[in-house]
Amino acid sequence: MNGDFKTSGFMYAVALIVIGFVVVQSVFFLVKSLKRARELGIAKETLRTTMISSAMFTVAPAISILATVIVLANALGIVLPWIRLSVIGNLAYETTAAQSALDFWGDTLNNSVTDPQKFATITWAMTLGSIAPLLLLPFLCKKLQKKVGETVNKSEKSQKFGDAISAAAFIGIVMAFVSREIYSVTTQTVTAENAAGQIEKVKMISGSAGFMSILVLICAIVFMLVLDIVCKKFKLTKLEPFAMPIAMFAAMGMAVLFTNVLPENLVSHGWFEVGAEYIKG
Repeated sequence: MNGDFKTSGFMYAVALIVIGFVVVQSVFFLVKSLKRARELGIAKETLRTTMISSAMFTVAPAISILATVIVLANALGIVLPWIRLSVIGNLAYETTAAQSALDFWGDTLNNSVTDPQKFATITWAMTLGSIAPLLLLPFLCKKLQKKVGETVNKSEKSQKFGDAISAAAFIGIVMAFVSREIYSVTTQTVTAENAAGQIEKVKMISGSAGFMSILVLICAIVFMLVLDIVCKKFKLTKLEPFAMPIAMFAAMGMAVLFTNVLPENLVSHGWFEVGAEYIKG
């Protein structure tokens, strides 16, 4: 397998088959829905308005998905994230699954995956992990939704508690990624030849977290807060779904800007020193 296996013709063929199936399925249900709507006597204007609003509502999630593809493309190439996120998945799940697989080798998503075995393992981890919910939801979702609904809808206080639990769960996921990036150090054991020509094991130590990690994180928070304030003050409800994607891309843009305008020693400053350590025996 050559070095371009992540963007090989086979990978693109798989992507076209998967995405083609998704498109055909979407068109099938769209046609069925329009046919049923006509049978029910729903006005054409109502159908047109519904279709336009639904299409607009998908733009914000699509931007978030694009951002996730860009984040994963550095390590996995463009095709695999494209396939995965065209079917099911999000930034929190896909990066967690991929990183969990890479943890076995002591590697991170900050580095390009060049080993086909690692790439195949990541692919299986991302795919199999997303199948479980699809198998469980038809049997458990209705019961869980009913129980949660009964609990949350008892009173206004219960509703606020339910909102707080949902917000806490989301914040917990975000903080897990933030803390991992702030304290991101990687150790990988490889074999190398020493000065005497002997083969020894070497522990490679590297860390990507540092000044830029914190600076870009702060920028993302500031952008999100500003957008939230603007949406609430000017009652821009249509802008609210786009706030997070805009904040993500704006923070990415600031990272590029900082890299080009700040001193190199500041940009490359990290909490951990990069080096190697020989393992005796």
